[in-house]
Amino acid sequence: MIKEVLAISGKPGLYRLVSRGANMLIVESLDEQKKRMPAYASDRVVAVAEISIYTDDGEDTPLVRVFDSIKKEYEGKEVDINHKKADNDEVITFFAKVLPNYDTERVRVSDMRKVIAWYNILVRAGITDFELPEQKEEENKE
Repeated sequence: MIKEVLAISGKPGLYRLVSRGANMLIVESLDEQKKRMPAYASDRVVAVAEISIYTDDGEDTPLVRVFDSIKKEYEGKEVDINHKKADNDEVITFFAKVLPNYDTERVRVSDMRKVIAWYNILVRAGITDFELPEQKEEENKE
């Protein structure tokens, strides 16, 4: 399910892939409005499952792992921090709790705010399974 969730550069929120057309994708917003619209090849569209966060150890952490860490911290509920109004220190403290080894030089507070906002959007939309199919297969093998 998380593989179908997309972020579109320049557009707020997250979108679900509905269909593929000629030279475009049909996407639906994950908010309450469920508005459908085309995303063209000129739009920078990226799957949330492909996004990662810089860390100190040189390995980037997939965003879905950060979401999973937030889910465990908040027991699957929405984050109670207002990503727009919270002061920077509160956001940084929260992010350090869910991803202690994030790269303080390269991860900006605006990125942290977006992670909080996206996590809350996903929880409201009922998407709380943040494991990728590949991760599940690896766990089953062990």
